[in-house]
Amino acid sequence: MARTRRDRDDLGPIEVQVVDNNIGRALNQLKRQIGREGVNRELKRRRFYEKPSVAKRRKAQEAERRRRKDARRERQRSMF
Repeated sequence: MARTRRDRDDLGPIEVQVVDNNIGRALNQLKRQIGREGVNRELKRRRFYEKPSVAKRRKAQEAERRRRKDARRERQRSMF
């Protein structure tokens, strides 16, 4: 299984190497990496205070969504 989310302990900087002065490709890689790790989503979520009850409900909904997604993937794998 590919690791798409960074661990809480792994809070190092996001790095992209520029090869042959290809800035455009490096920028696209950086954008993709930021998108995969949910940096923009996290920044948007932290713009305003979120009450603990709302945060708890949001986390429960996210967990349910992940559970359904995993079940759907498992069904797809079992079909083939």
